[in-house]
Amino acid sequence: MISPLPTLDYQSADAPQQFAQSLQQSGFAVLRHSPIADSLVERTYQDWQTFFNHEEKAQYTFDPKIQSGYFPFQTEQAKGHTTPDLKEFFHIYESHPLPQGMSDATWDLFNQLRHLATKLLEWVEIQAPPNIRSGFTEPLSAMITESKETLFRLLHYPPLPDDIPPGAVRAAAHEDINLITLLPAATAMGLELLDAEGQWQSVVCDRGDIVVNVGDMLQLASQGFYRSTTHRVVNPDGPARHQSRLSMPLFLHPRPEVVLAEDKTARQYLQERLREIGLV
Repeated sequence: MISPLPTLDYQSADAPQQFAQSLQQSGFAVLRHSPIADSLVERTYQDWQTFFNHEEKAQYTFDPKIQSGYFPFQTEQAKGHTTPDLKEFFHIYESHPLPQGMSDATWDLFNQLRHLATKLLEWVEIQAPPNIRSGFTEPLSAMITESKETLFRLLHYPPLPDDIPPGAVRAAAHEDINLITLLPAATAMGLELLDAEGQWQSVVCDRGDIVVNVGDMLQLASQGFYRSTTHRVVNPDGPARHQSRLSMPLFLHPRPEVVLAEDKTARQYLQERLREIGLV
């Protein structure tokens, strides 16, 4: 299957320009040769596959006040949809505890992805037109400095049940809330984006690649120059229906007091969106 996205070399001299251009055109970019080690990604996936396979996961069920912990199967439904997604997941924020027995791989990956995101946000800002850049209330990379709101979401899409509710999919069409999302390549295909012509396109990437996409907060702060693109995770066909799929996006959030646009803070915007998807 052909992807509408070019795969960019993070280490190339023109990577900043290519990266920003891809985000501006499609809301997505795929990076190869990032500083994130494949072995670290694999260890983290192994840890979380083990976690989701055990019934003890229920003892970590999330606290609605802090949004950290385990969210059982079909907890969440996308904005504008009435059928819950076919997934379960675990939310991690800085300084919140991991389930007992987890290795350090998750925190190592969290920190490395966050460091990479700082560089990518610098690229995004530098490559923006002057009139867009001047509208940021502070540098984009500074918005996430010391933020406790950045979320690491460990997602498990179980093998599909035989009795799938009508219209239920692994992740219904949605846009991300945050500034940018960094996603190490998932363990299976399924991610699709809605292109400018209204057609769904598969996001094709190899293990070791990092998929990056624009969130609504960056779209708001950039006056729509960088657009937040609708995306989804579709149900597989054939033998893949009986296999798990794991993914682990890091959602980069500004500090709550950061003003995104027209006196709307990141805290205000986040709370609006969480209410829309039923998580608060």
